[in-house]
Amino acid sequence: MARGDSAAFDAVYEQIASSVFGVVKRVIRDPAQSEEVTQDVLLDIWQDASKFDAERGSAVAWVMTLAHRRAVDRVRSVQKEAERERRVARDDIPYDEVAEAVESSLERERVRRCLGSLTELQRESVTLAYYGGYTYGQVAGLLGVPTGTIKTRMRDALIRLRDCLGVAS
Repeated sequence: MARGDSAAFDAVYEQIASSVFGVVKRVIRDPAQSEEVTQDVLLDIWQDASKFDAERGSAVAWVMTLAHRRAVDRVRSVQKEAERERRVARDDIPYDEVAEAVESSLERERVRRCLGSLTELQRESVTLAYYGGYTYGQVAGLLGVPTGTIKTRMRDALIRLRDCLGVAS
């Protein structure tokens, strides 16, 4: 077989193929993958027969060792692939961030729409107080009206916003 004699390979194949399949299937358990690995092992012994060293052990032991190693390699490869897929699936889609961004965007749109339902004086007072960061007294000074007037505008505006946004009181 080491010299490329296909008749010798046929004879070796008849003697060891079922044993190789048995070793591989005990490790892998999946019949289809076991068949693939068995085929790979038999191809390896055909191609690498010249590397066999009788002083290191029997030919059957060499083949069975090769079969066992190939089966273990396949199991490890499948496990690593499954780990990679789980990691990618877990890291790939940040659902919480996407949902939060969409919700925030929708909420901003609702607030804009509700601000649009206020009178111009109410919207101006609310915008200065909440977006400008001014106190009621400062808003009154900026608009040149009494603080009581601003407080009334703000109270009425906040009631309308609450109703528009559907916020419980």
